[in-house]
Amino acid sequence: MATKKVTVTIPEDLLDEIRAEAAERGLSAYVAEALRFKRDRDRLLELVDWLQEEHGPVTQDEHAAALEELEDLDAEHERRRTSGEHKSGEAA
Repeated sequence: MATKKVTVTIPEDLLDEIRAEAAERGLSAYVAEALRFKRDRDRLLELVDWLQEEHGPVTQDEHAAALEELEDLDAEHERRRTSGEHKSGEAA
């Protein structure tokens, strides 16, 4: 993959924290991953906005149901992680 060197300004205390966390991966890899995450989150927020324009805002009941489903998924992932259960081709 092609790369390009850029100059950015980051608060010194934040840079110190990032360097400590990114030690093995390196600062560039850490920042690139963070930027990809931010870009993906921005795209998801655009999708949410569009869906709400098309279908109206999410109700409290829908929000609660979605959170419950996420909690169930988290619990299942934790169960699989701790039991070592993982079938080939299946998401963990």
